[in-house]
Amino acid sequence: MHIPDGYLSPSTCASLYALSAAGWYSALRRTKRVFRTRTIPLISVFAAFSFVVMMFNIPLPGGTTGHALGVTVATIVLGPWASTLAISLALTIQALLFGDGGITTLGANCFNMAIVGSFVAYGVYRLVASGAQVSSKRRITAAGIAGYISINVCAFLTAIEFGIQPAFFHDASGAPLYAPYPLRVAIPAMMIGHLTLAGLAEAVISAGMVSYLLRSDSRLLLAPGAATWNLAADTGQSRTGWSRPLWWAVGLLLLLTPLGILAAGTAWGEWSAKDLANGGTRAQISAASRNHEPPAFIPSGLQKMASLWTAPFPGYAPGFIRSPFLGYLLSGMFAVGFLVMTSLIAISVGRKWRRREASS
Repeated sequence: MHIPDGYLSPSTCASLYALSAAGWYSALRRTKRVFRTRTIPLISVFAAFSFVVMMFNIPLPGGTTGHALGVTVATIVLGPWASTLAISLALTIQALLFGDGGITTLGANCFNMAIVGSFVAYGVYRLVASGAQVSSKRRITAAGIAGYISINVCAFLTAIEFGIQPAFFHDASGAPLYAPYPLRVAIPAMMIGHLTLAGLAEAVISAGMVSYLLRSDSRLLLAPGAATWNLAADTGQSRTGWSRPLWWAVGLLLLLTPLGILAAGTAWGEWSAKDLANGGTRAQISAASRNHEPPAFIPSGLQKMASLWTAPFPGYAPGFIRSPFLGYLLSGMFAVGFLVMTSLIAISVGRKWRRREASS
């Protein structure tokens, strides 16, 4: 579901960056108090949780792969605005450091998964869990349903963005300049895998995490965003322990991340320019696209934009590590460690702000 560089036209990228920028601005305004409090670890832990969850690739029909997002649990605990920031942070790290998603398409990926995913999950969860007590198991069911629907809405938006490219952006001969497949191919190819296995994976992770939090610290489930705003109101007593059960979950998932590379194949629509030119890979692309052959030549716009950014550790595979399993694990550890350090720095800055305000 991570759209690479070259698959969307510059105008499409610019439009989706503008929409995402509006979402980020609104999220920052609505969560401004959070950045002066001890709530920052909650945003960091959900960025780490989402990052790690997305490292678990699962095989999908047609020989492709997919993954869950972790956006539903983030929304349930943080609320949709803070969840938007957490998931966007995870997607930014993926794009910049590991080449998972493009730089030109980061706005599109954040709009689809962080913004739309958060608000769809929020709306569905609130609807299904309405009136349920904190300890009610209906919250587990609500989380599963919200996860399933939200990831499929994200996938549908991605399929539309792919599918409109050949219709609007092509050369004089009609050859596509960017994503090569039209809507009639992109929508079924993307949705079949998400309506089945990827959607179920998101549902299971969402329901499982809510069940875990019900047992470990149900305060996090008072209402979407309740934990964030309760902590935002705190000016004295430290409650960073609220995030401890979540960090334990991230740590366990992190140790299991090497399982994520066992699934063979590439996610639909995430092929490189070399894949589109390779005979063996072209056969796999055709099979995954309902036997529609990719274009005979690499789309010129795709080929040009695909080389705009080279990530330091592309594919979560540091070049200095021979073992792909160890490289995958260390990539995840590096990203989580980066988020922990960012959280500690932000907390330190927040404390200085509070001391300055208190002294003035």
